[in-house]
Amino acid sequence: MLSSAGTNNGHQSPNRLLWLLAALLAVALLRLWRLPETGPPDFDSVRNWQVIQELAQGNFAHLFHHGSPGFLLLYVPVAAFTCDFLVFQTINALLGLLGLGIFAAWVAKKAELTGPETACLVLLGGTSLLLTFSGRDFTMSSVSLVVFAGLLQSHFARLQRPSAAAALRVAAWLAVGLCVNYKFLFALPILALLEIVQADGLWRQRGLWWRVLLVLAAPYVLFGALGVLVGLPWYRWLAVYIRTVVPAAANVAGRKTTLHLDLLYYLRYLAGYESPLLLVGLVLAVGLVWRDWRNGAGFRGRSLPLLPYLLVLAGCLLAGMSLLIKAPRGLLFAYLPLAALAVLGGRRVLPAWALAGVVLAAVGLNLLRIQRELYAPLPTRYPQVAAWLQQHGGTKVVSTVGTGLAPYLNESQTLTIITDERQLAGLRARGYQYVLLDGYWRVAGVHRFDSLRRQVPVAAWAAPELQRPLLFLEHSEFTGLEYAETLAAWRGAAADTLPLRLYRLN
Repeated sequence: MLSSAGTNNGHQSPNRLLWLLAALLAVALLRLWRLPETGPPDFDSVRNWQVIQELAQGNFAHLFHHGSPGFLLLYVPVAAFTCDFLVFQTINALLGLLGLGIFAAWVAKKAELTGPETACLVLLGGTSLLLTFSGRDFTMSSVSLVVFAGLLQSHFARLQRPSAAAALRVAAWLAVGLCVNYKFLFALPILALLEIVQADGLWRQRGLWWRVLLVLAAPYVLFGALGVLVGLPWYRWLAVYIRTVVPAAANVAGRKTTLHLDLLYYLRYLAGYESPLLLVGLVLAVGLVWRDWRNGAGFRGRSLPLLPYLLVLAGCLLAGMSLLIKAPRGLLFAYLPLAALAVLGGRRVLPAWALAGVVLAAVGLNLLRIQRELYAPLPTRYPQVAAWLQQHGGTKVVSTVGTGLAPYLNESQTLTIITDERQLAGLRARGYQYVLLDGYWRVAGVHRFDSLRRQVPVAAWAAPELQRPLLFLEHSEFTGLEYAETLAAWRGAAADTLPLRLYRLN
């Protein structure tokens, strides 16, 4: 039953805005709660932070790290004022909220949601476990969500009002997206499919193809020229893509390929760690779109309504990412569309009060999972390790795979990362004093520290933050393990009561 309150009128917009802002404030409290105690949740967060500091100092060797030069350069002005990791982490969290707000405001306007329905969308999407986790790290995910929301708005508008200018705006958003995250490449086939479904003849306009391709090529030309100016090969950015798709060799965890068909991985993750309402909403949307189609609401040659638009988007992301190596972040762009499908579908079959009750129950379950996965392990123990080293004169330190200690060391201390204990002999000769057997080696699946583990540490700490199943699942893209194998690795790590162990090297 569609409530009459869902109709837009002159008084609805301000009311909807208030509900939107109130819900965003609640999500902001969730994202920022105990953030100073979190520390860097993964390797990539620290590495991004380090590369940005290098760029701020004029070292452009890693400009194309992860194929995301736009993301790195975005934060260089911040690095000119501070190197505090928490500042970068907080800004990134706020950007994630901006992306959520832009997406929710767009869906609410196009679907004419009421204020409470808008709040339901924000809360359901904003309390996603993965989006909360990525909203507290320092990777390109948050910026990507901002650009992705802009891309969807511009593309949906292009479908509603076909014009060359609208198509070029879509290309511009996509070009910006490619600068901050190579995973915007995955949007290309989905947008192409939607264009085929639309079939409005826009692409028969003379010269449009070339203008769109020039817009998409512009970032590669500009950053390629910048790369040459700072001494890098002009093809360095494109080489990152090639090495991502076709690795030159197996990584340190033994993963060799990028293709891995597993149709159940993401369904099992969504069922086990995200709100069941996301999958229910997906199935409900399929049923509603099919019913509309059977009733004569064909879409070919007509403007595509919002519900089937988001359904095609979410379905293609689920299907396409199931062909590749997997981690929950592989569905980064799908979580908010899935939340929107649940709300848009739910308002067509439920009274307003029932929809609100179902969503609030789903949000409550999300909060329990966030408490278990993200809050319960706090605070991080790396500051204690850093304090111990400073008290004992540890200035040259080695860490096994993990970089979580780096933001807590002072300027006189050096941290070197190893992926094999055989590297220790050379580092000992170079004056390194301590090695931290960081339990992150288990997360990353780098099992090359057997001799070191048998030694007696000079100090040791618990590290619950390294023993969360979500963290292991997030690294299955790196390890190449399947869903069940990844959780088996997590259960093995959970038996280690002291994952942070410090050993004397000399």
